[in-house]
Amino acid sequence: MAERSRFFDDIAGVAGGALSAMGGLRDEITSLVRARTDEAIRRLNLVRREEFDAMADMLARARDEQEGLVARLATLEERITLIDAGRVGDPDAVDGDRTRD
Repeated sequence: MAERSRFFDDIAGVAGGALSAMGGLRDEITSLVRARTDEAIRRLNLVRREEFDAMADMLARARDEQEGLVARLATLEERITLIDAGRVGDPDAVDGDRTRD
């Protein structure tokens, strides 16, 4: 009977060792797959979602700033046109308008 109990203990020991080896193998396979995936992403020049979102935010801010600058330029061009056409007699009056903005 003691011999049979020892046999099962040995089997349990071998099974436990096999399970821990499988856990290590699983971790190694996961690491390898992750490394291969990252390598494929770099090769295809893909970007991560976080990087894409950051660039989209930067683009939206730049677009807003550009639209504001276009409007400001249009205002300045209109003032220059009025001065050149002689409709505004005193250039200081234009400067006075600017201080009210």
